[in-house]
Amino acid sequence: LVELVMGWIYGSLGLLCDAGHNLGDVFSLVLALLAYRLALIPATKRYTYGYRKSTILVSLLNAIILLVAVGAIVVEAIRKLQSPADVNGEAVSWTAALGIVVNGITAYMLMQTRKGDLNMRGAFLHMVAATLVSVGVLLSGVAIMLWGITIIDPIISLVIAVVILVSTWRLLADSLCLSLDGVPSGIDVDAVTDAMRATPGVLGVHHLHIWE
Repeated sequence: LVELVMGWIYGSLGLLCDAGHNLGDVFSLVLALLAYRLALIPATKRYTYGYRKSTILVSLLNAIILLVAVGAIVVEAIRKLQSPADVNGEAVSWTAALGIVVNGITAYMLMQTRKGDLNMRGAFLHMVAATLVSVGVLLSGVAIMLWGITIIDPIISLVIAVVILVSTWRLLADSLCLSLDGVPSGIDVDAVTDAMRATPGVLGVHHLHIWE
């Protein structure tokens, strides 16, 4: 909210993008918490695997949200490049610094839990990306304050979009693969089939499914 208000008052696309991205992060963290809670619910007669797969669906939704955010940033940045506006570099810098502190602390809190759960990894990537966004906005604010280069605001926004896209792509690929019950990375289907056929007493292997 602070970034949104300051970005609106001082006309900074970078701050507005950061505010929008952070709002998406809050939504994503709420989804991650919801999925975590659903995963703890025991299996039922209707859902015999329980609700644990909801974490995969949420990670996929998180990735899609980030991609939508990237699209919005790119469109607005191009508009700003065509019509540059004056920006208060000092206000941008101080506000972005606050964003770095908040996002950095949140990312640190999620660091230990990201390895065993794709959902938590998605939340962690969100916060790391948010921290990098705030760093970019801070640098643009300093550049505007020292040299008056207002066009750096939309340029930094485009760089931010690339950073978010790169960090999101793997999450999108993994969550999509898991949601479609794809073969996990590092598993050779032919090698598994050969190993099964080589087992004494096995006459043949057919209709093989391998999923996470």
